[in-house]
Amino acid sequence: MLMRLYYLGPHGSFTHQAAQAAAQQYSKNGDSVELSACANEREIVTHVEAGDGWGILAWENNVEGYIAQNLDRLIDAHNIAGIDRLSVNVEFDAFVREDHAQLTEVSAHPHGLAQCTQFIADNQLRLVPAQSNTAACENLQPHQIALGPQNSGELYGLETYKRAVQDYSGAHTDFLVLAPREAVVERNRLRCASKASCESIITVIPLFTGPGVVANLLDVFRDNGLNMTSLISRPIKAADGTYSFVITLDAAPWDANMQAVFREIEEHGDWVKILAVYEQRDIAHVPVAQWNLPQVGINPMLVEE
Repeated sequence: MLMRLYYLGPHGSFTHQAAQAAAQQYSKNGDSVELSACANEREIVTHVEAGDGWGILAWENNVEGYIAQNLDRLIDAHNIAGIDRLSVNVEFDAFVREDHAQLTEVSAHPHGLAQCTQFIADNQLRLVPAQSNTAACENLQPHQIALGPQNSGELYGLETYKRAVQDYSGAHTDFLVLAPREAVVERNRLRCASKASCESIITVIPLFTGPGVVANLLDVFRDNGLNMTSLISRPIKAADGTYSFVITLDAAPWDANMQAVFREIEEHGDWVKILAVYEQRDIAHVPVAQWNLPQVGINPMLVEE
């Protein structure tokens, strides 16, 4: 089968790397994948909604957290869902033009800028956000440093100013492959038949607010023995004080305990939507070590002791 996969361009971006990895994975199943770059994430979602192909979006970075606008896009989408999840290691190099002048600015995607704060501070650079890291490299000015993947220098004829300028080693970004919902349903039938272990991302919007609403929602997952690996909230646009809750679970929608959760949520009168289903990742559930904690703990009364 020939499939078009839309990604955030230009060529050489971290999303492009994720798209290449997805294409390689699908080619093993006999599918032929054609990659197509988009100018922004909204364009990717629009193509998938229109049935033009599949898409890939950055979902979560283990340093900066979730990509909020992409969560909102998937919540608001009418006819698409995540079908696969994959991870790309993230390491930023700093690039300059061969004819560079005095360097006063740094350009990258906002998440790239946020992951290289020490380098930026050490060089006293003014921030210039770009649509993507490779767009920053492609449009680099003589007085600017661009932050991007290691292959950006070769792709755009730039000199490497410094390697590995990110604040933390071991950073990675997870991506969701998006497909029309009918394709996700068909894949899930096969997963269910083969008894594949899967994870699910769902969003829940309580229709009533007040004390205990979130606690009551969480009780439903606990009482049904579901392991929740992530819980975040997103404001409902133009409706002050209302939120959607995006939840990642170690279970598939067809599992009996997940089915019980859906029934209870609906009985409460709340709104629920499945955002993504993908094969379970190999994640170690480890406790937080002492050195991971901030230096100062909480003073419950916020008064002098």
